[in-house]
Amino acid sequence: MMKLNKILIICVLISVSIASPAQPVSEQLNKKRQYAVVIGSSLAYTGSMVALSAIWYNQNDRQSFRFFNDAREWKQMDKLGHTFSAFQLSAISSATWQWSNVAKQKSDRIGALTSFGVMSSIEILDGFSAGYGASLTDLIANAAGTGLYWGQQVLWNETRIYPKYSFHRTRYAPIRPSLLGDGLAEEIVKDYNGQTQWLSFDMDKFMRFPKWLNISVGYGAEGMIFATDASNHNAGYHPYRKFFIGVDFDLTALKSRNKTLNTLIFIANMVRLPAPALEFSNRRATGHLLYF
Repeated sequence: MMKLNKILIICVLISVSIASPAQPVSEQLNKKRQYAVVIGSSLAYTGSMVALSAIWYNQNDRQSFRFFNDAREWKQMDKLGHTFSAFQLSAISSATWQWSNVAKQKSDRIGALTSFGVMSSIEILDGFSAGYGASLTDLIANAAGTGLYWGQQVLWNETRIYPKYSFHRTRYAPIRPSLLGDGLAEEIVKDYNGQTQWLSFDMDKFMRFPKWLNISVGYGAEGMIFATDASNHNAGYHPYRKFFIGVDFDLTALKSRNKTLNTLIFIANMVRLPAPALEFSNRRATGHLLYF
């Protein structure tokens, strides 16, 4: 089931409402900013859930809560999308609590738990919707994303491995625009054929390496206009997996005293910018001077 678009919408709404780069603040501002974070994030979450209910769930009948096994759909691209979103929401929530002068370790715990709770609440709504159904593998992917963030903070007290996202348009979306997106804005979210999920390793945290340069590994899939391999094969399409290794730019190496610029850097670092990469798919290797 294509539920990632709902996940991304709720993350964007909450992120825009509460995201601020962590910075020292006086004790006098502590309570005021904490109240602002609680109120702002609560309003963003409530508004997001109301919007999702109006857009998606009102179009489907209610049912008794049930699970739906979608583990084999879309070559698991949607699961990696859940992991990516859970990680980013954890990082944003933690940064916001640090901005309100909550200690980093406590902020990290709150951020991870908040992220898992927000994203998993969507599974509850799906479980009661006749058009969907809760997904156990989505819950596992949510936990993986929050664990990837929180685990690094516990181990290193910083982030050294960043999930990132990239997208390019494909020929598949026009074939099924209702499912894969009609226009660029929808395709970015819906067309898994053009998405690549990355893990970007901040190499200078492990060895002597340029601070602005990372090594990234990526995963994608192509040849899909239906969710399952069987449906795609029956329609004459042959879905396949793609694996990548390439370089990446570490935007966190850029430091500024400007709060707005730091926020933009924080958000931009979620995306792997076009850069050289080596692709392994269909039993061959293909080099890309710039891959996005």
